[in-house]
Order: sequence, then C-alpha cells, then structure tokens
Amino acid sequence: MGELGGFLKIDRSNIPYRDAAERVGDFQEFVVQRPDPELAAQGARCMECGVPFCHNGCPLGNLIPDWNDLVYRERWPDAIKQLHATNNFPEFTGRLCPAPCEAACVLEIREGDAVTIKQIENSIINRAWDEGWVVPQPPTVETGLSAAVVGAGPAGMAAAQQLRRAGHRVVLFERDEAGGGLIRFGVPDFKIEKWVIERRLDQLRGEGVEIRCGVDVGRDITAEQLRAEFDAVVLTIGSRVPRDLPVPGREFDGIHPAMDYLYVRNRAIAVELGPEPTTAAPEPVEITAAGKHVVVIGGGDTGADCVGHSIREGALSVTQLELLPEPPTNRPDDRTPWPLWPQKFRLSYAMEEATAIGKGEQDYSIVTTRFEGSEGRVTSLHYAAAAPAPPFGPVEGTDGEMQADLVLLAMGFLHPEHEGIVEQLGLDLDPRGNIKASTYATSVRGVFAAGDARRGQSLIVWAINEGRQAARMADRFLHELAAADREPVLVGNVSPADEGPEGPPSHADGGVLAEED
Repeated sequence: MGELGGFLKIDRSNIPYRDAAERVGDFQEFVVQRPDPELAAQGARCMECGVPFCHNGCPLGNLIPDWNDLVYRERWPDAIKQLHATNNFPEFTGRLCPAPCEAACVLEIREGDAVTIKQIENSIINRAWDEGWVVPQPPTVETGLSAAVVGAGPAGMAAAQQLRRAGHRVVLFERDEAGGGLIRFGVPDFKIEKWVIERRLDQLRGEGVEIRCGVDVGRDITAEQLRAEFDAVVLTIGSRVPRDLPVPGREFDGIHPAMDYLYVRNRAIAVELGPEPTTAAPEPVEITAAGKHVVVIGGGDTGADCVGHSIREGALSVTQLELLPEPPTNRPDDRTPWPLWPQKFRLSYAMEEATAIGKGEQDYSIVTTRFEGSEGRVTSLHYAAAAPAPPFGPVEGTDGEMQADLVLLAMGFLHPEHEGIVEQLGLDLDPRGNIKASTYATSVRGVFAAGDARRGQSLIVWAINEGRQAARMADRFLHELAAADREPVLVGNVSPADEGPEGPPSHADGGVLAEED
C-alpha cells in the first residue's frame, strides 16, 4: 500500500481551513481541499499494516488502505468504487465525521502522525461528483414488495437506498420540509452546504425512492395505515428529546434547547441561500443571538455549532460552559490507549473563530445553579465550580454570575420521541428509552429500527452503518415473505426418510481386543 517507506519520508499535512477571522463573515464551507499531488503524497503514507486498525476504528468498515493506495496511484475511478462499497454518503462523513479511523491508524501510535484519511475520503467523493461518476443506480429487478422508511436523516437515507437497490418499492417519510435530518437542520452550512445533501436526495429519487416530506408519521398517517400500505417498516426517527436543565429560573424566556435555535438559523439561511425545501416550511420562530450575550451550556459538537451561528449573527459575546473537567492536551494512555478514541482537548472550529474575533470564552468544570430574569426574560446565569467526579455538584464557596441574554442548552439527547409512531406500534423500549431492537428487528414483526432511535445519540458514521444493517435485515424479512407466498419447489427426497435406530449408531463388533497381562 502506498509508497514503500513513505510514512518515514512524508510528513502528515493536516486538513487546511480558511482563516478563522475571515470565515465568520459568511456561511460557506471552511474546509479547503488540497491539490491532487498533495493528496497522493498523503495517500502514500499508508504503510500496509499487517492489521489495518483503521478498519476497526471506522463503524462502516471502510476499505481505507485500499483507497489510500488508489489515490496515491491516481486511480480515482477505482477509489470511488472502493469507497462506495461500504459508505453510501462519503461526502457527509468526509465533512462531518470526527474520524475515529485516524485515531485507530497504526501511525497514530506516534500521536498526531496518522494518515489524513478524512481529507482523502472527502477528496475522492468530490472528484467523483465533479467527473460525473456518481449516478442513480435503480434496481434491475422489482420484487413487488414495499418498505416504508420513517425519518430522512443519514440512517433513513442509507436504509432507503439499500432497500430500493434490492428491488423493493420504497417510500421515505420526513416530517420536516426537506430531507437530511439533523445534517440539514442541525449542522450549519459552513460545515456542509445543503446542496450537497439535496443532490443525494435527487439520486435517491432517480433510483425510484419516493420521498414524502412534511408528513409526520404517527399524526398525519397512523401506524395502522402505514402497516396496511407497506410490507415492512424501518424507523430511523433519530433521538430528538433533549436533555433539560431543571434549575430555578428555567422557565424564563430566552432559554432554549440548542436544536430549536439551530433549526431557526438553518431555515433562515435556506431562505437566503437555498436550496428551496420540498414542501412549505413552518412559520419562522424568533430566536436570535444578534446583539446579545450568549451562553451555550454543553461542550460538544452541537454546542460548537451554536457558537458558530451566534458569532455570525452578531452576538456581543459567547461563553461556552462544560460540566466536565478540561481534558488533557495529549492522549491519556491510562484511560484511552491507542487504538481507542482519545479523550483529549480539541479546540473546536467555532471557539477558534470566536477567540479570533475576541468574542468567545470556553470554561470547564462549571455547573449552572440557577437563572435570574427581568420581566419574564432571562438576564443572568448563576454558576459554581463543579466537583471533579459524578454527580459533579457545585463546590461550596465558588459561586459566580454572568450576563446571559440568550441561553442555549446543548447537553445532548435522551431518546427518540415516544408519542406517535412508537406508542402506536407498541414497541418495546430499552432501559434508556430507545427502541429495543438488538438485531434491528423490533418487538413487532416486520418493523425495524436503526440509527439514534435504536442506539442513542451517536456519530454520522454509525447512522449510515445502522441504516445499511437495518435494510439488510428488512430485505431478509421481505424475501421470507415472498418465499412464504410461493408454492415450494421440491427437490430430492419428498417422502419421509426411512426410520433409523434411536440414538447414535452402535460401534462395530469384532474389534481386536488388547491382550491382557
């Protein structure tokens, strides 16, 4: 794989970004693609490991060494075939995945030296789209069976594509006005522009998938109606119930779940930049950071996206609070040794931007104790230092107060919404409130679940993998249905077999006995 000894001669080149102070003025993607010769050199660093741990680090099992080598050899058409063999939407993962494959790269044993897998992946799919190599792949044979996929996020899109290519009639339902799920309405345009998602939806339509947007399954169409129309149902409804913050003053206006704010911002940008939604968007809600002191509670990707939007809106300041202690700057080998995902400090793209323009601050080990307000609206947040171990309670004598005109709660999600389709189908739930489906098949025959709705809040690579696996199980179920409806084709003996003796056969008699002394 790659160039013999290339990893010894060629240094890692990290993903280049546009200047932080410049990019806050627009909503264009901030990742810069390297020229092909530089990408080929990065692919040459792949070292033909005896055991490529990157395969295990990637939930999709991407054939990473294969397409690294193909890029090095400038065999781009073969590279996209290898990439699509395991990943339906590499342009999604190439932009949004945190790259656990790189954390598992054997070169990462020397921390920070992994092959730049993510930028190579993104470059392959970008080249494929530019060259016209990505086209609809409708099935050659129709099975006459049907499947409904509920939820058009990455898990649902992957499941719909796999089932359609297997020859089934597929309808993809989405309650929002356009497909894409949280990568459309949660993730900002400056991380993934929405035409990138729309062209994949167009590919699904070209393959024969019917996409019905603006349809809330469980309300606009009942579970009974869904089961009557389709032979199988795949639920990819995400994990959308946010974790709340039950402290005094939570009832004040100006305190919102992060996703409510991100939906408002992404819909506003869609009006300005497009693409237009499939159906009419709901009436806009007023949640704005412009001219306000913003506090984001939660240090993950969702919190970072809130920071990125807030500074682009013109917030006066943005403070991001994290309950947990600040992680170490280097991989803690005693806690997350290679090839595990390292729990170490990473400056988010958004806090880099906020710091560059002098409007951002990020604090760790902070617990919110209460909110104060005036005339029904939040004005300040009271906090304390958090204890270093669970339950991370407030440390006495460390109280403080900060101005807060807008508070965004980005503390993760609990489980899928139970009201509607989940309750109507009577599905069993696991102890965390997710749909119980250990093998993707739920407690109701013919109903399957995948993505965050099944495994809980997770990464986009897991969502695509889950959609693929649920489609495989649903396809198997549909083939069993088809076989049950057909007359059996008898081959070989069709009469009862001759009855034999009970139990195992006896040993043959007449063996030579050992001589006795």
